[in-house]
Amino acid sequence: MLVLAFPAVAQGPVAPTLPVATPAPSLPRVVLETGAGRIVIELETGKAPITAANFLKYVDQKKLDGTEFYRAVKAADHFGFVQFGANGARQRLLPPIAHEATTQTGLHHTDGEISLARLAPGTGRSEFTISVGDQTRSLDAGQGQPADNLGYAAFGHVVEGMDVVVGIMDAPASPTATQRGAFRGEVPVAPVKILTARRAAP
Repeated sequence: MLVLAFPAVAQGPVAPTLPVATPAPSLPRVVLETGAGRIVIELETGKAPITAANFLKYVDQKKLDGTEFYRAVKAADHFGFVQFGANGARQRLLPPIAHEATTQTGLHHTDGEISLARLAPGTGRSEFTISVGDQTRSLDAGQGQPADNLGYAAFGHVVEGMDVVVGIMDAPASPTATQRGAFRGEVPVAPVKILTARRAAP
């Protein structure tokens, strides 16, 4: 039997298999259907997990349905904030949560940022603000507000409907009305109602 010998074929180095990049999970969004229009908020569940999860509990339990934008602070044109939430209604309240300062999360109170209002650290529950204009110098940690210098807990931002937010801020405020004895001069004459608050479909 005739056996033919063939020279070995030189093979170059085999290129390593590169891992396939996994796309980052999308952030959850919440749709507020209001009497003035639609507002969509994207939540930073990775950077501010405690505060974002708290907001989603209010949404999932439908505790924001029927609440109002009961406060509007306009310091200048396109500069201020609006506030909404349970407004002290006991049946809507969930337990307070730990404070996530902006120095911890890396988030900032820029135009359209949503944040959790509070008194002392760890008392935040159900009252939420949306910044109009850059509020980093007054609402971020390290800026002397509140007196403890820990600021407020930013946890997401408006991705649709900032015109609605600005319209709420720009609407006439009563010079005499208050909310539970506070916010004189900052209470809208016609508060805008939140009809529903729901998670957006993925």
